[in-house]
Amino acid sequence: MQRFILKNKNRITLLSAILIATAYISKWTVGNMEVFTWALIIASVIGALPIAIQAYQALRVKVVSIDVLVTIAVIGAFLIQNYEESAIVTFLFLFGAYLEQRTLNQTRSAIKELTEMAPESALKQMENGEFVEVEVDDVDEGDLLLVKTGAKVPVDGTVFSGEGYINEASITGESLPVGKEKDSKVFAGTILENGTIQIVADRVGEDTTFGRIIELVEEAQDSKSQAERFIDRFSKYYTPAVLILAFVVWFITKDVELAITLLVLGCPGALVIGVPVSNVAGIGNGARHGVLLKGSEVITDFSRVDSMVFDKTGTLTVGNPSVSDTIYYDDDSSEVLGYLASIERESDHPLAKAVLQEIGETAFYDVDNTEVVKGGGIVANVNGHRVTVGNVALMEKETVHLSDRALSDVEQLVKSGNSLVLTSVDGELKVLMGVRDQIRPGVKENLHQLKKLGVKNLVMLSGDNQGTVDVVSRELGLTEAHGNMLPEDKSAYIKKLQSEGQIVAFIGDGVNDSPSLALADIGIAMGSGTDVAIETSDVVLMNSDFSRLPHALGLTKATANNMKQNIIIAVGVVLVLFAGLLFSEWVSMSVGMLVHELSILVVILNGMRLLGFKLRS
Repeated sequence: MQRFILKNKNRITLLSAILIATAYISKWTVGNMEVFTWALIIASVIGALPIAIQAYQALRVKVVSIDVLVTIAVIGAFLIQNYEESAIVTFLFLFGAYLEQRTLNQTRSAIKELTEMAPESALKQMENGEFVEVEVDDVDEGDLLLVKTGAKVPVDGTVFSGEGYINEASITGESLPVGKEKDSKVFAGTILENGTIQIVADRVGEDTTFGRIIELVEEAQDSKSQAERFIDRFSKYYTPAVLILAFVVWFITKDVELAITLLVLGCPGALVIGVPVSNVAGIGNGARHGVLLKGSEVITDFSRVDSMVFDKTGTLTVGNPSVSDTIYYDDDSSEVLGYLASIERESDHPLAKAVLQEIGETAFYDVDNTEVVKGGGIVANVNGHRVTVGNVALMEKETVHLSDRALSDVEQLVKSGNSLVLTSVDGELKVLMGVRDQIRPGVKENLHQLKKLGVKNLVMLSGDNQGTVDVVSRELGLTEAHGNMLPEDKSAYIKKLQSEGQIVAFIGDGVNDSPSLALADIGIAMGSGTDVAIETSDVVLMNSDFSRLPHALGLTKATANNMKQNIIIAVGVVLVLFAGLLFSEWVSMSVGMLVHELSILVVILNGMRLLGFKLRS
């Protein structure tokens, strides 16, 4: 019976509204007081049923809930035959609960939209070579899948063949399509807007980036901040206190109506719901914009950050070295570039990959008698010539003459933060290349936004040499920059900042960043970083989109302010109602319930504003 009544609570609300309308229509039109009275009595009884059941369930677990206060107030009004008050209060309470649920569902719309985006099927290549539609749970790592125009990518994978443009808004929050071709990475839940591709499954099910997003957002929305936990404890004692106060007022004044009005006015609904709705809406907005905030506590701490510490490689820079300058000391460079490419293609060093990418298509030669000089480079015979590829120290060791012009070029490239790749043929310098990790596009503007949002210190810590670090620091306008830092050095530096009273956020992407991510007040991981870095962090920037960082900080500040606004609204309404009850005659039981429900809707709607938050440029 209890389950049936609670299941049909919305229908009971509608029936209660009809009965109340019937009562007043009969009174105002034909003056039938009997219909007026009985309609209100029935409305009071059926309206009180679901409230009383919820009150009983709360008392069974030793909790004095809002439902308990309202139930006692309605029973009191009924006993003194104030049927108007009892009927209107029950209706307003039920209707308010209905509106609250509707609006709260909208604040959780982000996770709902994400869940609906989850792919359910995939076209999997079978043993006979044909592609057959199967459930996504039947896809294993290594399977070859076909994705057609308009279809969702079912797993995280690598493009095996074909090309097209994919909308990655579900992962990054960026609506502009991203071009994909062979060897490109694709993510589950994204949509192929045009083209046809075949992909090899790398991660499936809950292990996909999309699956992890849903899991993290669900966990975050269910978590509670310190403010929420305090309000929970407060309401646990506040509600019984209101009940005792009402009893004392009745005992002293013998005014039952005043006592039951006090019960209604003391309902802490807006206070209890104001903070959670802000947090849920803030986390939802972050999920839509490629920012995962792992819980309500993170929002509060992140909003107060005054120092941000960055790893360099893969965070402020792309993490993929490329050739920035090439200087030739010979008119015929094509043959020398062929010699250089022939040697470098046998190396797996990051600098070698950058050089090969820069040279592109060229003629390759046989390489003999290769000698790898540790910390220097490579010496080998190519096409009958002795070719040396490496740094200045190796050139000096091989007695390669460096002219004044070459030395000047070397000095200039080093000042610009480049690593050097020199190439000599038969003892003569032919080519000088400067290789550097390029700064992420837009990072300088993003850092400026962070300063505008109140971050006082922007610090870079890197394992690279101090010269390279200083170049990047000057270009980006950082507060401090420290090179030659081991993981333990970074952690020690963060401890130092914290000991000075600073609230520190650390942003990184590698395994070596994990200790710092865990130690900082807020750890922020780049989404394409290592699993351990993502798991250790408090905030994840999906797809390593650094431009989401200012949005994340602005969002947490807006959410923290929104929580404070809701608390002020909730407490303010209760104080105004109590003042009205004591010093005027306009506050009645039904008016108090109406204002109470309106205050709940106000804090919910105020929290929902965060769903549309966008950082002003």
